[in-house]
Amino acid sequence: MERFAFFPGCLVPARYPAMEFAIRQSLLKLGIEIVDLEGTSCCPDPIYFKSKDKLSWLSVAARNLCLAEKTGVDLFTNCSGCTATLSEAWHLLHEDEELREKVNRRLAKIGMEWKGTSKVRHIATLVRDFVGYEKISETVVRPLDGLQVAIHYGCHLLKPSNIMKVDDPNDPSMMEDLVRALGADPVRHRKWYLCCGKACTDEDLPSNMMRDLLTTVRDEQAELLCLICPTCFGQFDHGQMRIAKLFEEDFSTPPVYYFQLLALAQGEPYENLGFERQRFKPECLKRFEIQEPVEEATS
Repeated sequence: MERFAFFPGCLVPARYPAMEFAIRQSLLKLGIEIVDLEGTSCCPDPIYFKSKDKLSWLSVAARNLCLAEKTGVDLFTNCSGCTATLSEAWHLLHEDEELREKVNRRLAKIGMEWKGTSKVRHIATLVRDFVGYEKISETVVRPLDGLQVAIHYGCHLLKPSNIMKVDDPNDPSMMEDLVRALGADPVRHRKWYLCCGKACTDEDLPSNMMRDLLTTVRDEQAELLCLICPTCFGQFDHGQMRIAKLFEEDFSTPPVYYFQLLALAQGEPYENLGFERQRFKPECLKRFEIQEPVEEATS
């Protein structure tokens, strides 16, 4: 089994524990062993904290990276924002000796030193690179045949591309391929590249972005909006309800975190995956539970 240290971040354990449950269930079936980290903090936030005090932001991130280094394995996160923070921190510490010395002087006060021995990965790239689409498909016992799934990549997963190194930022394909591995049909809507708007401080801009994005999802008649970031998930669940009221339009596409979808396809019951706690419930997925599971392929 491949072993990786798990950095769960703040949002998933606190607000979306079903996502963490889905991750743990699905990774086990994919042959990934999770090494839990003790004592992690917020990543911290890749926007506001960094803008206020970059050195403190970097020091907190470096401390989290040091916890992974103690395990002797690479680290993965389940959040695009956490991946952005930890990846940028690793990059800055690796490239800038003076900055690295400043941070390590701070870390020395708590008996730590960043050495750069543990790399950072987003969970989506983890399963892509260390499992592969074919092996993901082999774990599917309930193929999601005919399910129309719109894709949302978000901002932090793809950019800055020289640091994230996830996919082509202008024409990514990873999420579509991950969805196809489950038997579903990915949908590339016209405004796929837009941000969810969570980090915008302008009052009108995020609402208009969300409206534009959700309009193109609705135009494609997608049954779900699949994403890989809990912050984006909150925007498209609670935020979608707000946008529908604000513009007096029908926006009601349920958001789903990819690993919830994967766990369902692997045979996990719908009721175990937290869907009933969402404002927009993906009840279209219930049709896959009534079919008889196919036997799991053997290697």
